[in-house]
Amino acid sequence: MIYAMSDIHGMYDKYMKMLELIEFSDDDELYILGDVVDRGEKPVEVLLDMMKRPNVHPIIGNHELMALDVLDMMFGSENGEETENAVEAAMEDWLVNGGAYTIEGFAKLSYPDRIDVLDYMSEFLLCEAVDVGDKTFIMVHSGFDHFSPDKKLSDYTVNDLVWHRPDPAFRYFADESIYVVAGHTPTELINGENSIIHSSGNIFIDCGAWYDGGRLACLCLDTMEEFYV
Repeated sequence: MIYAMSDIHGMYDKYMKMLELIEFSDDDELYILGDVVDRGEKPVEVLLDMMKRPNVHPIIGNHELMALDVLDMMFGSENGEETENAVEAAMEDWLVNGGAYTIEGFAKLSYPDRIDVLDYMSEFLLCEAVDVGDKTFIMVHSGFDHFSPDKKLSDYTVNDLVWHRPDPAFRYFADESIYVVAGHTPTELINGENSIIHSSGNIFIDCGAWYDGGRLACLCLDTMEEFYV
């Protein structure tokens, strides 16, 4: 089976319960659509588990983008005064967006492990198209800013793919067998509910795992069955 999950945000216990719930095995595939890190208490633990699983395919989110900007300067090399000043300048916005737990988790790692995790994060996919039966699912963190039906997926910048807040009623592709699966915007902000939304070829799967009352959601692309923890 092929699954999609998004916006885990350091909720390691929910993540592990979800893998148990879907009975995730070596024969399955899981796409995680960004924002693994920040906000929740155990983002590094989630990353370390993902790294051990070759059938887990991470896609970059805006929180990974923010994290990489700072963590590479903090932990990726021996830091001189110039780097420390740059870290301080880059840190403020990230901390406002929940970066503290990610920093704490990295600080506990050995230097080689820090490098391994940073290398892993830097290789997150920008987006990915997956064919399942007669459907195509385009996996992306937020949607497509500056969208054009004539653009190739490779023509979009990382900022186009991680910061956008799409209109749920907007259909990207005229072909109704193509679906865009995205996280980034909690579904509660779209329709007031913490459940997966299907709208005009869009599937929104960020159900607010990290906040009170929110849920971690997972979608099976083969069956369209929804799972929640």
